[in-house]
Amino acid sequence: MAGRAPLAKLILPGLFTLVGFAILVGLGAWQIERGGAKKRLITRVEQRLQEAPVPLPPEAQWAGLSPKQYEYLRVRLEGEFQHDREFRLHGLLSGKSAAQSTLQGYYILTPLRLADGSTVIVNRGFVPTELGDPARRAEGQVKGRQTIVGLMRAPQSRGLFVPDDDPAKNSWFTRDPVAMAKSAGLARSAPFLIDADATPVPGGWPKGGNTVVSFPDNHLQYAVTWFAIALGLLAVFFAWARQQLKRPDDDPS
Repeated sequence: MAGRAPLAKLILPGLFTLVGFAILVGLGAWQIERGGAKKRLITRVEQRLQEAPVPLPPEAQWAGLSPKQYEYLRVRLEGEFQHDREFRLHGLLSGKSAAQSTLQGYYILTPLRLADGSTVIVNRGFVPTELGDPARRAEGQVKGRQTIVGLMRAPQSRGLFVPDDDPAKNSWFTRDPVAMAKSAGLARSAPFLIDADATPVPGGWPKGGNTVVSFPDNHLQYAVTWFAIALGLLAVFFAWARQQLKRPDDDPS
């Protein structure tokens, strides 16, 4: 009976250790699963970026499209820009090299009216702050029918610390085509945007082709960390349990 007393002390801590171990291993397995999904996403996007542009999906299909189906798909579309309804999205343009500074300014998102009367908002590119006023870049406000090649982009989720948009001042911080279309009274507007490729523009602004395609993939590192913590938990428990079993029954400590 005396030998059973130390073992009894290990039951509850042992159960807690097993539960913690299972949770930690589960978190590690979850990261492995997410890493696999991230690799499939990267492969899919890289493939899309290499493909020739395809025609823009017709308006009848827009409501049923999911971002997984179209994100970074290269498309070609034709229409006429509605420059009087452009949206100015606050943003930064990183320099191409360490010697070039980062510019602060706007991404110019302009509705493109298609032949059937529907509208797609096109991110034409970046302009520095001093060119936010369209009158200062009048040459770039191209007229007539235009052919656009670019990447389909999903709406942007609003970050926790991102300021609210101010449609009355045409001051936008989130790339939200639905909210933009609503503020401009565009009834038949796509729920996605197009990031235009870099093409020559009279006057040089806006500068397109600035889409950043980057998918951090740290899931394997996170998985290894969770598994290491799980093994560490077991090691600590067994070291403690060994000490408890060696201790005499009448040891008050």
